[in-house]
Amino acid sequence: MQTPGRHLPCPLPTPRGPVSSFLVEHLTRTPHDLPVWPTAEDDPLTGDDTHLALYLVYELAYRGVEGVDERWEWHPDLIRLRGQLEDRFEAALIDLVGDLPDVDDVTEFLQDLTTDDSDGRSISKFIASDGDLHQFREQAVHRTAWQLKEADPHSWAIPRLGGKPKAALVEIQADEYGDGVDQDVHAELYALTMERLGLSSRPNHYLDLLPGVTLATVNLVSMFGLHRRWLGAVVGHLAVFEMSSVTTMARFATALRRLRFDPWTCLFFDTHVVADAHHQTVAATDLAGGLVEQDPKRLDEVVFGALALCKLEAKLTEHMLGAWDRGESSLRGELDVTGPAPGQDLLHVPADDPRLRARV
Repeated sequence: MQTPGRHLPCPLPTPRGPVSSFLVEHLTRTPHDLPVWPTAEDDPLTGDDTHLALYLVYELAYRGVEGVDERWEWHPDLIRLRGQLEDRFEAALIDLVGDLPDVDDVTEFLQDLTTDDSDGRSISKFIASDGDLHQFREQAVHRTAWQLKEADPHSWAIPRLGGKPKAALVEIQADEYGDGVDQDVHAELYALTMERLGLSSRPNHYLDLLPGVTLATVNLVSMFGLHRRWLGAVVGHLAVFEMSSVTTMARFATALRRLRFDPWTCLFFDTHVVADAHHQTVAATDLAGGLVEQDPKRLDEVVFGALALCKLEAKLTEHMLGAWDRGESSLRGELDVTGPAPGQDLLHVPADDPRLRARV
């Protein structure tokens, strides 16, 4: 038995500018030819209007949007509008990444890129050492747009691969999807963590609170996953995610224990520490390395996807830590928390909870 609403379509968001307003106005009607749409004028990398609009269109390829006819997904006018938003985003990403480095060994490049030996600030470092409960909840909400659909964008690469890289991706994704056990699907484990934190586990429940820079990090992988020409980029993106996960997830688990949460709240993070210790090798050697070995022309795409993820995540880090430095929320509004503080009833898992029975 899962929490009601866990797999419903995305709720219709509140528009944030001319393009998202245009989309909400038209998508709530029967599919029709679109009039001339407004031009996005905000920051193509992090703008609220641009990235809410792009996120909304992409959601039609996932579980859909409440009140939106499913025929809109492939409507030619909507695809053209999406393409214009993607072109602006892609051009800004190319500028952000800059000139690609010369790479001889893609596995070695990815290992160097994800080696965490710098003194730079990071969200997980801060949360592990100094973050309070409200800040932990905020970062958890930021990640809902990704973690509650974890692995889905990368799965679009499966039919486009063959041989060693395909087998490597399927191995990774099988773990992400719980190896056939629904309670072990990583998105479901994140939902459990959200509930234990006194937060909603419904995907996109907090969409109106997520700033453009957060949505951009998810739009990045959706764009890579939906376009076959970005096959190498989605592989590079996944490789970096898997190769940097162990340290990051361990820090979040440490923070939860410091904040007196129980093992059930930590389960999502603990699971990743174990699984990704193996995934990082598979992703670097068999997936990314295997793809480049098969098709050397994909090397630059892999490198670009890896660097684009790192650069965009750095912008999100700057946004969140900057807000906390100023004593402000990193979200777009107040976070409503339902449930007691750690150490109280929130720590109780009912004996008949199926997720508990699956692990006893």
